[in-house]
Amino acid sequence: MSTDEHADEHAERFTLLRPLLFTIVYEILGSATESDDVLQDSYLRWADVDLATVRDTKSYLAQLVTRQALNSLRTNARRREDYVGPWLPEPLLLDENDASTDAVLAESVSMAMLVLLETLTPDERAVFVLREVFGFGYEAIAVAVGKSVVTVRQVAHRAREHVRARRKRFEPADEAENARITRQFMTAAATGDLEGLLSLLSPDVTWTADSGGRATAARRPVVGAEKVAAVLMTIFRRGQLTDPRIELVNCNNVPAIVVHGGDRPEGAFLVEITEGKVTGVYAVRNPDKLVALTVPRRISR
Repeated sequence: MSTDEHADEHAERFTLLRPLLFTIVYEILGSATESDDVLQDSYLRWADVDLATVRDTKSYLAQLVTRQALNSLRTNARRREDYVGPWLPEPLLLDENDASTDAVLAESVSMAMLVLLETLTPDERAVFVLREVFGFGYEAIAVAVGKSVVTVRQVAHRAREHVRARRKRFEPADEAENARITRQFMTAAATGDLEGLLSLLSPDVTWTADSGGRATAARRPVVGAEKVAAVLMTIFRRGQLTDPRIELVNCNNVPAIVVHGGDRPEGAFLVEITEGKVTGVYAVRNPDKLVALTVPRRISR
């Protein structure tokens, strides 16, 4: 086989598995931008691998990108510790209904789950993702994280119990209903309809905003319908957003509101809905975390 044919086969195998590899890395890092960097670096390493030594391409590449993702997570740990205000994952713009038929995949990329995964150690997070979401065996995971199989089993149990104790109840969404409620929410916020907004909010709704200190935003979660409504009135009606253009998109497999100012996004608002009421809003205002919203992604498991 010629050098070009070898290169083509490397590229073909990687491209075929790219949505899955991207999903693994995104769930470990919570950043689409950093995930792209990890995949690029991983591909360069993959291009030097002798394919004759690879028995299972999927497992090999999953191990490779996991190791690189863990390196990135540890390298950026201090940056996250020093972050101003709450740290939220980058919103992930998806192809329409990308994960809607796979409940496990849909939950795994939800903002609520990604925020919960932030409370795990890097090893716990990687082991949980590989085992619980993607179903890899303990032996393959052990290679990916550089631990013994016995240790990986212990880490998996610890991470599973941690997530189980803290996860919110997850039920497959009624997409049409959630989209309708999100549109009503968007309209009420944009037009200053306080009464309409309060009718959509759960009494214990929580607003969590991520600005990194680079945009005006609450630096602690805001709880309660009246308080959250007041925050929204301030944002949409008092000039925090410049000449806003509002669109409804699919982020992290839920209807999300993206507000554009001029030619760039100024905010992404992911709306969590339970039993017909808005129970949570994740507001991402840090401009660095909005860059990836220009490209829809494909995810897989």
